[in-house]
Amino acid sequence: MIKHIVMWKFKEDKREEMLVFKDRLLALKGQIPEIRAMEVGININPSDRSFDAVLVSEFDSLEALRSYSVNPLHVAVSDFCKTIRTQSVSCDYEF
Repeated sequence: MIKHIVMWKFKEDKREEMLVFKDRLLALKGQIPEIRAMEVGININPSDRSFDAVLVSEFDSLEALRSYSVNPLHVAVSDFCKTIRTQSVSCDYEF
């Protein structure tokens, strides 16, 4: 199993769009079969060193994660995110 974690910082004036992004991202769970589990959280304790939101998702394999990453539904959500974020980081690991 693969755990896929992504964190984002968003532009100051994009709070509403961030919530739209969260909903669009969570909607992928029912649309992309490779996703085994997915949760998205908005940071409730922001600081100078923290990120605004996080995705924690699970896939059966690295191949399943790669398939998800190029799925047109995911690409559309990712493209939207790129218009409202300032930074992102990710980490993928086996568990």
